[in-house]
Amino acid sequence: MQIGVCSYSFHRLLKDGKQDVFGYISTARELGCTHLDLWNAHLPAIANGVGPLNADDRQYLARVRAAAADARLPFASLAVDGAHIYEPHPADRAMRRNRAHRHLQAAVALGAHQLRIDAGGPADPTPDVFEIIEAGYRDLVDRAAAEGVQILVENHWGPTNHPDHVCRLLDSVPGLGLLFDSHNWRPETRDAARKRCAPRAAAVHLKSFTWDNQGNETSEENLPAVIDLLKQSNYQGVWSIESVPKELDELTAAKNAVALLKRSLA
Repeated sequence: MQIGVCSYSFHRLLKDGKQDVFGYISTARELGCTHLDLWNAHLPAIANGVGPLNADDRQYLARVRAAAADARLPFASLAVDGAHIYEPHPADRAMRRNRAHRHLQAAVALGAHQLRIDAGGPADPTPDVFEIIEAGYRDLVDRAAAEGVQILVENHWGPTNHPDHVCRLLDSVPGLGLLFDSHNWRPETRDAARKRCAPRAAAVHLKSFTWDNQGNETSEENLPAVIDLLKQSNYQGVWSIESVPKELDELTAAKNAVALLKRSLA
């Protein structure tokens, strides 16, 4: 059983200065994870930098990788915000692409095998916009493949919360993988999108929001059903949780989500 908890699950602790990447690694170990699923805000030296990695960046990433190795937790993936492909103006697209290249270098330095880069763009892109997105992913997929890294598109925001756009991208960009988020679909498409896209998942984020006193997730997510759907689709990757509690503290909510995942996979 391969389990991870995306570090975005602790974004409030990060914002409040109560957790950094090293604290996240320790927390993941305490939660019983087998892999790390990192959000780039937990790497501020990398996320806020510009251009190719320098010597200080590489030294910092070496420290992070050593801490993960000490915890016996390999990095499964790195999810990147701020490096999306589409922007209306070429100069802005180039800036985002440079960020993506920088984070690809970081993924390689950490030993992560997957890198999530968003598409960007409007909810329903015109053909010319979609061509730019497709070309951008082809460039990244080719660069990443040479480094042993798979580029992932997530059903996240912009066009990719609709299954038609997700499947078109996956069909038109060989080697592009899907980070299947259980929640981030347009509401009217959610159930059909889950069934359509679960067989294409290369990684997953299982969202949870609300909990009762018995440790049951009480939102409309129905995570056991999503997990069963992925099992039926023969999903073989890391089962990664993205806990976004509305009331509970982040640590307790993550513990609940790990317990629910283990029950559902048993």
